[in-house]
Amino acid sequence: MAEFTFELNDDQQQVRDWLHGFAADVIRPAASEWDEREETPWPVIQEAAKVGIYSLDFYAQQYFDPTGLGIPMAMEELFWGDAGIALSIVGTGLAAVGVLANGTEEQIGTWIPQMYGDPDDVKLAAFCSSEPDAGSDVASMRTRAVYDEAKDEWVLDGTKTWATNGGIANVHVVVAVVDPELGSKGHASFIVPPDTPGLTQGQKFRKHGIRASHTAEVVLEDVRVPGACLLGGKEKLDERLARARERARSAGERSGKQGPGGAKNAAMATFEASRPAVGAMAVGTARAAYEVALDYAGTRSQFGRPIIDNQGIAFQLADMRTRIDAARLLVWRASWMATTGKPFTSAEGSMSKLFASETAKSVTAQAVQILGGNGFTREYPVERMHRDAAIYTIFEGTSEIQRLVIARTLSGVPIR
Repeated sequence: MAEFTFELNDDQQQVRDWLHGFAADVIRPAASEWDEREETPWPVIQEAAKVGIYSLDFYAQQYFDPTGLGIPMAMEELFWGDAGIALSIVGTGLAAVGVLANGTEEQIGTWIPQMYGDPDDVKLAAFCSSEPDAGSDVASMRTRAVYDEAKDEWVLDGTKTWATNGGIANVHVVVAVVDPELGSKGHASFIVPPDTPGLTQGQKFRKHGIRASHTAEVVLEDVRVPGACLLGGKEKLDERLARARERARSAGERSGKQGPGGAKNAAMATFEASRPAVGAMAVGTARAAYEVALDYAGTRSQFGRPIIDNQGIAFQLADMRTRIDAARLLVWRASWMATTGKPFTSAEGSMSKLFASETAKSVTAQAVQILGGNGFTREYPVERMHRDAAIYTIFEGTSEIQRLVIARTLSGVPIR
């Protein structure tokens, strides 16, 4: 029996230290500038590519770490540096996960390398799922994909929103409706290759936080992609749709509700795989804010002594650190379970994302409070960290959706 341990092995420690050094030396010094500019930090991404962090090889090494801790460890360190810049560096990964979760080996080998490019020609990718009227309610998705059998092409029409790297990406992964009668089970994912006519960037959003990360609408008008761009292939899609139709007929329902053993929705398969990683991002931001607050409390004096000498401050810091460590353990558990093939029988992936994201909001708010008036200014990074932390309870499944998933899983009841 393998030894149970919470310790990272030597290789993992070296990678963690390397990432921490990059975050401290490259990401943090640039964080305030790119937050103010609200632009994609291309020089930082290019530097990450140059040293090997922004690359398919690095991503694959962490993704296939047999312990499952490679990705969450990397996310925590990069987001400790800065959430906006880190999301610009890792945002391509969500599209890559979409291909890994739904694509064939040939599609994985063809498209994921094109998402990253190389240090001399950096590329980006975007995962496009949410729509103006379909965020948490994926069953309301309207973007359609119609198969043109004569040309062996899929024709995509619709508007996506909240897409990281949307419109500026080299490769877009788009979730679309192929059978509207099946609700969320009637969705499929498609690769939109570079320079495909009909795909344009819509509104670019000016955001409360993670402002160094590009977020925009993606408009698809008569976008034609080859049949080979359907992730998983048409034969697999036809089989999945046939099973879904048979289940719908036998149950007499058309709600698209996911039951035990049912086929996975294309977007949900991606989000299930990425939720612990988002939890790790939140842990990184929370840890960064906690460290600033701890250092400030030890050096800031009031009434003749450091403010950490007061229980009101010391107890807050104790709670902050406890929540951070608990969140990390939930993330590591979910990541280990996913890698070792253990099913999320109690929605452990959603648990990790829920607790870590709520922890980031709480801890960054406490850090602002500990710094007092200084914490409310942009002279100190906790103000930015607090703004950045707000996104974790929203994207890739809101906290409310995570609670719904957990409650349904535990109870077996279709709670609404």
